Amino acid sequence: MEIEIGRGKTARRAYGLDDIAIVPSRRTRDPRDVDIAWSFSFGGREYDFPLPVLASAMDGVVDPAFAVALGKLGGLAVLNLDGIQTRYEDPAPQLDAIASFSKEEATAKMQAIYAAEDVKPELVYERVKEIKDGGVLACASLTPQSVERYIEPALDAGLDILVIQGTVVSAEHVSSYDKPLDLNAFVGSLDVPCIIGGCCSYQGALHLMRSGAVGVLVGVGPGHACTSRRVLGIGVPQATAISDAAAARTRYLEESGRYAHVIADGGMRTGGDLAKVIAVGADAVMIGSPLASAAEAPGRGYHWGMATFHPDLPRGTRVKAGIRGTLEEVLLGPAHQNDGTLNLLGGLRTSMSTCGYENLKSFQKAEVMVAPALQTEGKVLQSSQGVGMGR
Repeated sequence: MEIEIGRGKTARRAYGLDDIAIVPSRRTRDPRDVDIAWSFSFGGREYDFPLPVLASAMDGVVDPAFAVALGKLGGLAVLNLDGIQTRYEDPAPQLDAIASFSKEEATAKMQAIYAAEDVKPELVYERVKEIKDGGVLACASLTPQSVERYIEPALDAGLDILVIQGTVVSAEHVSSYDKPLDLNAFVGSLDVPCIIGGCCSYQGALHLMRSGAVGVLVGVGPGHACTSRRVLGIGVPQATAISDAAAARTRYLEESGRYAHVIADGGMRTGGDLAKVIAVGADAVMIGSPLASAAEAPGRGYHWGMATFHPDLPRGTRVKAGIRGTLEEVLLGPAHQNDGTLNLLGGLRTSMSTCGYENLKSFQKAEVMVAPALQTEGKVLQSSQGVGMGR
């Protein structure tokens, strides 16, 4: 639905996760009969994950040890190969320093830490190999600007899945100064699957799918550590962005016969949020803030986005997540708090069982409702209303 902003501009009405609720269906289901596994195919190989969770490529969330821990639980962690792990042989002192900065000085001092050392190809190789030696799939991210420079040492070390990631990644970058990455040719030349993002529109998602991505990351600016909407003024509320990308997935499937996965990236803090993004069309989720609160995360209770340390225009902030529990408690419980921030996948599973759905694909068909009373000129008001089930 379009509304008039003024005589010269109309806009679509869009919805965030707080604006919607999932409607229970006519049946319920035993939670033990609910399957939350996620998988995709590439090159004749099946990539199976018991948990539909990717850990964001944030330096405060993922290091090789965390990647191994999450992989053994059944998820997939994405290591940032443009970050601190590949700039410093021993990143621990730098992570300690970042955790010690005051709020006012954090951004400037983080810029100095990242600018002091360049990414080193030998560390790219070493970090990926550490994950492989841990016995799990190695997944890592590079920006479009650096992917051609550092992909070879990553592949040599055994990289299984590549994520090409930036604030916004397009399949058609134009520059009169530098030769842009030919995304279609680059992805087509690789023997490993690529996940690409972010994007937040139907056309953006469709073009990334057409480039050969097995999955697209959907979300620009919804994350707690991201300030893109404030600094750049761009972004789409997450429920609408995911729904649009899901429509692009259908279009791409019709024209190519290939299924490209929609991965909700950012803006999710509770099990209910995970349930909502699946219900509006996501196949899996990428989360940062909740995992930064795990004891195994390298950020000492803090996390920050990939653009936080940009030398000219930082578009992120260091956020204090605290330590809420172990990685297993954050994802699988048990939870000892009732705010939905622990046992995230238990919340997803219970939501699916309460609504009667047996797997993630079927849950995408769930009915959702918008609560217009929660919206006042784009600002979401708190509501005490909820959906429950009596027995």
